[in-house]
Amino acid sequence: MKQCKITVFVEQLSISIKRVRRRSLHTTIFLCLSAAIFVMILGMFINNRARKFLSSDEFYFPQLTTFYPMSPLPSYSYFLCNSSSSPPSLYPFQFSNDSSGLRDWIAPKELSHSMSDKELMWRASMVPYIEKYPYNRTRKVAFMFLTRGRLPLGPLWEKFFKGHEGLYSIYLHASPEFTEEPPESSVFYKRRIPSKSVEWGQGTMVDAERRLLANALLDFSNERFVLLSETCIPLFNFTTIYNYLINSNHSFVGSFDDPRRMGRGRYNKRMWPTISLSDWCKGNQWFEVHRKLAIEILSDVTYYPIFEIHCKPPCYMDEHYLATLVTKNQPDMNSNRSITWVDWSRGGPHPTKFERKDVSLAFLNRVRHGFNCTYNGSTTTICFLFARKFQPSTLEPLLRIAPILLGFNP
Repeated sequence: MKQCKITVFVEQLSISIKRVRRRSLHTTIFLCLSAAIFVMILGMFINNRARKFLSSDEFYFPQLTTFYPMSPLPSYSYFLCNSSSSPPSLYPFQFSNDSSGLRDWIAPKELSHSMSDKELMWRASMVPYIEKYPYNRTRKVAFMFLTRGRLPLGPLWEKFFKGHEGLYSIYLHASPEFTEEPPESSVFYKRRIPSKSVEWGQGTMVDAERRLLANALLDFSNERFVLLSETCIPLFNFTTIYNYLINSNHSFVGSFDDPRRMGRGRYNKRMWPTISLSDWCKGNQWFEVHRKLAIEILSDVTYYPIFEIHCKPPCYMDEHYLATLVTKNQPDMNSNRSITWVDWSRGGPHPTKFERKDVSLAFLNRVRHGFNCTYNGSTTTICFLFARKFQPSTLEPLLRIAPILLGFNP
């Protein structure tokens, strides 16, 4: 009897074990199938996200999305497949709706923009690797005026530029407090760039020069860049000056070694070893440079910070930074002379100021042809194209002499 009960118990236990095994097998199969389905869904999700990321503008232009948050525009893959659509603008200039994308890049019509100086320098230092331009490029001269406010000699410059549209660009850096705008008929209308305050003898002077240079570089047609002040006058007509600059093999940055206290005496030993005393140069801040050298100047992140820290009055950045940089890095690109004449013969910290009584045909001709210099390997008497410091009272006699001297129309 007992043996029979034991037999029945063993059989029931065996049946229970088989049932548990079947349930465990079913559970295992269910879990495996669930895991497989989950992996498939996860893979599809990751693949979809990866495709969107790779086709987005942020993947190709991470710097631009850092500087300027991208608006919710269609991705570039959309424009590549739809050639009739225009791609979105890549920098914060405002353009008219009918302007083409290429024109937006090569010559912004509006000088107003929201870029910081750091962003502006980065944008202006871009260089195409393909040297041949995809459009008919007419080389222009960029005239960059560093002024306090209005241009008292503006009427003379108006006559200078008249009839030569398309061969020049104008840029004005004025005090932010100056808001006066010339009439629409003026060549200076809407030519003021975003400006900041400038103090004489301070690093802000060089900041303003670099700001002018950077804004002018945004126009790819600008080939030569000349810095002028509100007291500058042209010594020759536009055609002569344009041909002189466009055909020159060199830039015009004055640079020399001045052993005196106001030269080497301004050198700060803390600049060593990046800048040694033998590197130290002095020059005229009123420069003229070729496009390649202009980009070199804006791209400098080695010497400029050192000058900012260690060149304080009586060291003046505008007299030493550019002269030292060009002589140290690109001496073969420079003629080592300035094309803007100033009179230091009376001594003192500032050059001579010219008033109405000083202006005469004989005086200006002495400046125009009274010197010898080298131009493209040959000797010439045309060494200076501009002169300063001419006060507002000189405008009337200059306009009277201009038709004879410069060939302007009366």
